[in-house]
Parts: sequence; C-alpha cells; structure tokens
Amino acid sequence: MNEIVLAVILAFFALLGGLGASAFLFRRKEKESTKTFEEDVQRILENAQREAERIINLAKEEAQRARQEAEEKKREVESLLSQKRAELEKKEQELERKIREVEQSLSQKEQALTQKEQMVERRFEALERREEELYRREKELKELERQVERAQKDIENKLKEIQEKEREVEQLRERELLELQRIASLTMEEARAEVLKRAEENARIEAIRLAKKIEDEAREMAELRAKRVITTAVQRLAPEIAINYTTTTVELPSNEFKGRIIGREGRNIRTFELLTGVDLIIDDTPDLVTISSFDPLRREIAKIALERLIEDGRIHPARIEEVVNEVKKEMDERIRKIGEEACLELGLYDINPGLYYYIGKLYFRTSYSQNVLLHSKEVAYLAGLLAEELNLDAKMARRAGLLHDIGKAISHELGGSHTDIGVELCKRYGEPEPVLNAIKAHHNEEPVKFPEVALVCAADALSAARPGARRETLEAYLKRLEKLENIVKSFKGVANAYAVQAGREVRVIVNPEEISDEEAYQLSKDIARKIEEELEFPGQIKVVVIRETRHVEYAK
Repeated sequence: MNEIVLAVILAFFALLGGLGASAFLFRRKEKESTKTFEEDVQRILENAQREAERIINLAKEEAQRARQEAEEKKREVESLLSQKRAELEKKEQELERKIREVEQSLSQKEQALTQKEQMVERRFEALERREEELYRREKELKELERQVERAQKDIENKLKEIQEKEREVEQLRERELLELQRIASLTMEEARAEVLKRAEENARIEAIRLAKKIEDEAREMAELRAKRVITTAVQRLAPEIAINYTTTTVELPSNEFKGRIIGREGRNIRTFELLTGVDLIIDDTPDLVTISSFDPLRREIAKIALERLIEDGRIHPARIEEVVNEVKKEMDERIRKIGEEACLELGLYDINPGLYYYIGKLYFRTSYSQNVLLHSKEVAYLAGLLAEELNLDAKMARRAGLLHDIGKAISHELGGSHTDIGVELCKRYGEPEPVLNAIKAHHNEEPVKFPEVALVCAADALSAARPGARRETLEAYLKRLEKLENIVKSFKGVANAYAVQAGREVRVIVNPEEISDEEAYQLSKDIARKIEEELEFPGQIKVVVIRETRHVEYAK
C-alpha cells in the first residue's frame, strides 16, 4: 500500500513539473503564435500524463510483486513454524519418554535399594544372633575351663590320696609281714616276696585306672582346645556367598531387538551360538533374552558380546564374529587380573605371575555348584587363621590353601586328575614343597608332611561341609554335560564341541581339512553310538556335526 501512495506522489510531482515546464515555455514563446503554443502545451501535457501513467503502472507492478513476495514469505514462515512446532512436539515426546525411562529406572533402583536394605537388615540380624551364639559359647567355654581347673585340682588331690594310700599300703605290708612270720613261721625273704607280689598287683590296678583317667581328661582338653581354635578362626572369617546357576539374562531396549538377534532365517542366532558355545533362549518374556550354558566362562563371554552388539546396533554374522573374538581376547586379560587381585587380597606377593591366569580361571569353574576361586580363598583364609592360632606359618598355609585346587582350572581341557595336573603346574612355576603336598594330601593321595598342610585339609573340609555351600544334583548334571563334551572331543577331527539345550543336543565343530562331508555323516553316527554306550541320559540326544569351509581372497 505504501508503494502505491509513493507512486501517486511521484506522478503528482511529475505533473507539476510538466506544468512548470509548460509555463516556462509559454513565457519564452509568448511571442509565438497561440496555436503553436497550445500544441506544445498539449504535447507536454500528454507526455507528462503518459509519464505519470507509466510511473503509476510501474508502482502497481512493484506493489504486486511486493505483495506476492510478502505472501510467499508468509507461507515460508508458516511452513517453518509448522516444522519447528512438529520438531518441538517430537522433542517433547522424546523428553517425556526419557523421563518415563528415568522414572522407571529410578523406581527399579529404589526397589533394588530397598531389597539390599532388607538384605543388610537380615544379615545384621543374623550377625546379632551369631554374636549372641558366640557369647553363649564363650560362656560355655569359660565354664568348661573352670571344670578343667576343678578336674586338675581333683587329680592333684587324688594323687595325694594315692600317695597316702601307698604309705598306708607300706604300713599294711609291714604289719602283714609280721603277721605272716608269726602265723606261718615263714622266713623273712618268703614273707617279703608274698607281700610285694600283692602290693605290686594292687599298685598295677591303681596305675591303670589313673592312666586311663588322665588319658580321658587329656583327650577332653585337646578337643576343647581344638574347638576353641576352630571357633576363633571361623568367627573371624566372613567370606562371600556365591551360587552359580546355568543361565544368565540380558535386558533388551525393546522387543524389536529379538528379531534382529535372530536375523534373517535365523542366521544371526546360529552364528552367535556357534561362536560362543551357548544356547540363546528367546521366548515371550518382554525385553529379556536368556543365555544358557553350564560353563560360566562361555556365559560371561556371550553376555558381554551380546550387550555390545545391542549397544552397537549392527547385528550380522560378520560383526558377531568380530565382537565375540574381541571379547575372548579381553576375557584373557580380565581372568589374569582376577587372579592377581586374589593373590594381593591374601597378601601373597611372591607368587609367580604365570599362575595369575590359572588362579583367575578358577572364578569361572564350579565344584558341586560352589565357585572354585571363592572356595579356594575361603580355604586360604581359614588355614591362615588356624595357623595364626597355633603359631604356625600363616602365609604358607594361605598359599597352599589358595593353590590346593589349581588343577581344576585346566583339568577339563587336558583330562585326568586335577591333583596330578595341579602338582605339575605348580612345579613348573617353582612352588614350594608344602603347596605340592597340600594338592595331593587334601584328597588323601599322599600323607600329610607339614603341619600347615594338615590345616589346609581341615579348612577344605570346613568350607565344603558348610551348610548350603554345595549342591549334589546340579553338580551331577554339570558333570554329565562335561562328560558328553569329552566323549565328542575324543573323536579325531573334532575341533570343538558344545552341549546345549540342557544336554539334549550336542553341536560338533569339525576341521574341514580332516573331515569330508561323507565322513561328517558317518562321524555323527559314530558319536551317537558311543554316547549310547558310555552315557546314561533321559530321552534322546541330538548330534549335530557342523563342517564349514571358507575361501578368502583379496582384491588389490
């Protein structure tokens, strides 16, 4: 609108200018004829009018363009505002979702914290009850000590009575001697021999009774002393309680990841199970995947690898193989670190670093469902505390206790007794003789040669006999799965074997250079036949022989 007003004003001024010019010409040419003047004026006026119309048209066109540009800008602004509004709404929805997730996470953490508080309260109550029990036992021990002191005093009094009776016997012997001489007219030597014989018999009977009483009292005091030492050592130890199961769960961001984990035609899940040796269970449980395997090390590798794949988002066979190999390399360093921390925790700073890896592997081994590393640490602590109570070498006792089951770290890989493997391993790394003796003696394979080894055997029995420490049923199941894998690995050309599906299926990975396709078929039959002959199992076991051939070439 402003442009139109400006155009009109310009036209008005142009008209005035034309009138002024015509007046000027009129004055100059006033002497000319009136007709010529009027024609000139008319021409000037027409020119001025055309110029004004041109300017007005230009102004209108400019105004029209300005209006169109304004409308286009208005539409652009409205479109931009609409986009911004949509983005803002999307961000608000995302923020609300994150807030809900944070609130849900906080709620879960609060629940976990509440559960931990309840657990701490229960442990505190248990400790209070244990303290009361220890206080009661301490009173009983003090009472027993007083009884022992009274018994010692009684023994001293009875010894005095025996001495008094011996004097009485001597006096009686003399009287009897005189009486015998008087009555029987015996000689002095004959009478003395008769009296000595009777006195000797009476003294022998009294001595036997006294020796038995002293032996019983000594045995009672020894048992009391042993109970006191064990009670003192046990009450100073508060080990971790760990129960290893055969499944591990992994949380998913959403249920859509289950399809991505399975992959097209199941190729992702097959690759994952083949590389890790676990059984991946994907069911209707929301946002959850279960990893099943009797080997804790395989479960841990599979758990870390799956979590990384979910976080990365790229889930396909090549990426799965890459991540699993990375995790396996990292686990070797983690295992060594666990072994080193266990040695430092027990104050064993001079153990050969080469043993750290094998000590760490015990963390991923179980014996009757009891974690072998935690069991070994418990034995080491108990043996050390017992040694301190008895003024023996506590450090050597802890060392032997920690390494007494070291053979279990690799016995399932090499086969054979874990004691023989443990002795060979410790000899290789220069362990002292008490450690080697403890490895053999705690299974009665050789006699105890050192007092510290006897303490290790006692601590091993205490740790294993603790209520709830071990469970036979699960261990039998795990041993059956291990035996199943060992049977399969005994065949030539088998690179690896994994028992899955709770032992109802065994997957056999063969070396393609040693086993052909035809031989793989026959191998599955041979394995099935040997399993039937050597293993007792319910139902049936599926034998799957996998032969994979890879051909790689690089384009340069």
